[in-house]
Amino acid sequence: MTIRSAFELRSGSSRGLNQLRTGRRGRWLAIALALSLLPEILLAQNMPGSAASQPAASAPAGYILSPNDQVAVEVFGEDDLRANGRLNPEGNLSVPLLGSVHLAGLSLTQAASKLTELYGRDYLVHPRVNVSLLSYAKRRFSILGQVTHPGSFEMPEGSSEGIDLLEAIALAGGYTRIAAPERITVRRHNANGDQIFKVNAKRFTKGSGGGFLVVPGDTITVGESIF
Repeated sequence: MTIRSAFELRSGSSRGLNQLRTGRRGRWLAIALALSLLPEILLAQNMPGSAASQPAASAPAGYILSPNDQVAVEVFGEDDLRANGRLNPEGNLSVPLLGSVHLAGLSLTQAASKLTELYGRDYLVHPRVNVSLLSYAKRRFSILGQVTHPGSFEMPEGSSEGIDLLEAIALAGGYTRIAAPERITVRRHNANGDQIFKVNAKRFTKGSGGGFLVVPGDTITVGESIF
């Protein structure tokens, strides 16, 4: 009886030692597998188009870049040359290797062509460059006179080319009681100086007019009724 018990004890000890060795081996295999997958996990987290990347804005066809627009530049196969930033007040963007490049006044396609030419001239062989719009510059207009909340307002998102005059007046809270919708002036600054437009918004409310497009930088003045 004593011998059998000692044998069982030794047998149990051997089984316990084998289980311990098997458990340690399993843990080391799990750690080795995790380490082998780590580079792939990190690579997936940094791949373009991951959740961390910023989606492009929906730019209308032929959209022209202007100062403070935010753009992304991608050179295919050259991750180190990616750029993401806003055009400065002069319309320039800082791009790897090229430095400050003037992009304002160009469409997205023209901007990509310009960068392709500059990279191909001195740095890369047959580069492929894509330029996408991430967000518009903050565009504002002012409205004065007989509206409920006169002041400066941001153009609504997605209205890069401008908004209708009646929408602009609605953003300012609508007309006051003594407003004269038929006596509205719009001042617009351009390269040739200021333009003044006289607008009768009553025609629009009655459905007989085609509307008036307010563009960024316009100053609208709603006149007062004359009793």
